[in-house]
Amino acid sequence: MKIKPVLTGLDRLGQEPWKNMLRGQRLGLLANQASLNGRLTHARAVVSRFFPGQLTALFGPQHGYGGEDQDNMVETPHAQDKTLKIPLFSLYAEARDPSAAMFDPIDTLIIDLQDVGTRVYTFASTMLNCLKAAAAQGKGILVLDRPNPIGGEVVEGNLLEPEFYSFVGPYRLPMRHGLTIGEMARLFVHAFDLDCDLNIIPMHGWRRHMLWNETGLRWVMPSPNMPFPDTALVYPGQVIWEGTGLSEGRGTCRPFEIFGAPYLDTAAIRRNLTSDAGKGCFLQDYRFRPTFHKWAGDLCRGFLIHVLDPHAYQPYYTALALMKAAMEVHPEDFQWKPPPYEYEYKKKPIDLIMGSRSLRGVLESGESLPLIRERWLPELESYVRWRRPFLIYS
Repeated sequence: MKIKPVLTGLDRLGQEPWKNMLRGQRLGLLANQASLNGRLTHARAVVSRFFPGQLTALFGPQHGYGGEDQDNMVETPHAQDKTLKIPLFSLYAEARDPSAAMFDPIDTLIIDLQDVGTRVYTFASTMLNCLKAAAAQGKGILVLDRPNPIGGEVVEGNLLEPEFYSFVGPYRLPMRHGLTIGEMARLFVHAFDLDCDLNIIPMHGWRRHMLWNETGLRWVMPSPNMPFPDTALVYPGQVIWEGTGLSEGRGTCRPFEIFGAPYLDTAAIRRNLTSDAGKGCFLQDYRFRPTFHKWAGDLCRGFLIHVLDPHAYQPYYTALALMKAAMEVHPEDFQWKPPPYEYEYKKKPIDLIMGSRSLRGVLESGESLPLIRERWLPELESYVRWRRPFLIYS
């Protein structure tokens, strides 16, 4: 049976009342290469068609407006749109928040970004910076909502501790937050007490239980190392390898699904895993040679994660179990990556990513992983209750 595609906020932009609301306003657009409607037309063209002559500035997030730049702390310069002859401001350049000068040409900023459902993905921080700037400068924000590709029901992980707020963790969310980008905008306005004129164009046809393959939408990479929906499924766990000396698979064709290092003893790792660590997935022994990034050119031994049951798979718990096993099997080789990481020059990257110093400590102490998980369950239950008023979809 053919799936009827979800209509995103961009698909609905030309409908009333939003068309009337934006008529006559100077518009900015924060978007990238994944900002396409159901006909694969880019948001820039859609906005220009519905509001001719009103688009006065473009903005791009990390990796650039065209998704051309790799990795963390690889900045994208400002540019000019040659067709529309309007500025293209990078929000991942010498600064990551919009200046007053950037917002001067606009009355309302339209945000159309595809989030991936994981706290560390920086598009949420870019949106928060825009909400703060809009509140300070009296500008409007219109978020065109998009699906959370890993669903909106399941949440997982410890809540970020305020000490570790950063560009990869803007607020006290769990690693897998279960929100759409529109719902995050509502949450941020409340949490940061922003006097902001925020409007959201919700999706039509999206339900919280849906994974990406149930939306009927085509996947377009929202960032260079997010090539498939399967990448998004593993990312809430596999991103923690960024805080270690192990390769998270950058420089391969399946980043985050593939991971390892030259010294990794995969058989010993398997023997040290807890019985429930591989729930919903299969770990295939895998050799790879990254073309860039960690261990570039070296033969690495590791795993390729196959997600067999996405509803049973717990990406964060599985990755923590694998990390704990790697620490135990290779105490001399395993290393935490030193700073800097996402413009933080003192704190360890792993603490920023996991949102906690104590979690690293208990991993180093050898404490039972199920006991570690039990500690975050009460605050996770509290988070689920707290987020309810900000949810748009039942």
